[in-house]
Amino acid sequence: MTSPLNGLLVVALEQAVAAPFCTSRLADAGARVIKVERPEGDFARNYDHVVHGESAYFVWLNRGKQSIALDIKQPDDARLLHSMLSSADVFIQNLAPGAAARAGFGSDALRTRHPTLITCDISGYGEDGPWAEMKAYDLLIQCESGLASITGSAHAPGRVGVSIADISCGMYAHAAILQALYDRKRTGHGSGVAVSLFDCLAEWMTVPLLQHDYAGKAPKRLGLHHPSIAPYGAYRTGDGRQIVLAVQNEREWVAFCATVLHRPDLASDDLFASNSLRCANRNALDVSIEAVLRELTVDQLIDRLRQAKTAFGRLNYVADLSVHPQLCRVEVETPTGPVRMPAPPLRWLDGSSVQLGPSPGINENDAALRKEFHS
Repeated sequence: MTSPLNGLLVVALEQAVAAPFCTSRLADAGARVIKVERPEGDFARNYDHVVHGESAYFVWLNRGKQSIALDIKQPDDARLLHSMLSSADVFIQNLAPGAAARAGFGSDALRTRHPTLITCDISGYGEDGPWAEMKAYDLLIQCESGLASITGSAHAPGRVGVSIADISCGMYAHAAILQALYDRKRTGHGSGVAVSLFDCLAEWMTVPLLQHDYAGKAPKRLGLHHPSIAPYGAYRTGDGRQIVLAVQNEREWVAFCATVLHRPDLASDDLFASNSLRCANRNALDVSIEAVLRELTVDQLIDRLRQAKTAFGRLNYVADLSVHPQLCRVEVETPTGPVRMPAPPLRWLDGSSVQLGPSPGINENDAALRKEFHS
């Protein structure tokens, strides 16, 4: 079962990250995805030029698609796109607010014209409300949603180091489209879904928001420490390495004190006898932990952590990920050569594998698509 969406036609008037993330997952599952680019191409093609001269973003998010460059303000190109949509199962777009509708490709009008079509509109702030017309990009949404305020060190807010607003939005859009496809199978009718970057991160901010609304206090920035659980964070060993420890419950805390710290008395100390107390007395807790860890090498600490069955992870860098023994890679073809990138996280338990298609050059499929959908 490697191509469950085989036979599905997706037309994507897309750019940047959020919509391409969604459609790349549909393509991975066997859907035919026609990527409609501006005449100059998706601007994500020029975010960087690190992969054989191509953009790391683009080759990751556009595998398995066909590319055609259209100027939908021109009548001939608009007619061609409408011809594609007459055969399509799904239409997804993430242009600037109102741009698709002004060009004659508003989702409501398209579903009236094509009753079985599923439409998906991706925006920055949604279809209505006072911010609906605002342009939005990932870092702006990280800041506007409050995510940056709880990310970073105690001294300054920080950006999550990947495009988390775009990626989360692409994930939600993907899930919504699959739901709509299931509903169409049941009812015979298409439907429209809309997903915004702001709404996606707002939902991911539920815990800090509820802490603010119901406890009157948002979590503080603690760098590589968890704001609500302790000990859960980075600690330095005597040989200068950093290990991230995670103690999730009282049973684990007792084992950690006895086997890792060789301080079973700490488990029932009045300052540390519960997670709430450990968070309230975090400075004293860290002093007690660090006093032991600075006498150990990283290998000695890992040995004790394994004995205690305490969860831990090393503070790795991108270079460490590149050679990580758990990392699975796949090879994707591009116009300038193959790229080895992380494999999609979905695994089929029957052992079958997903065959990923190549990343297209700009307008690579123009002639074939114009011939196929000529109206």
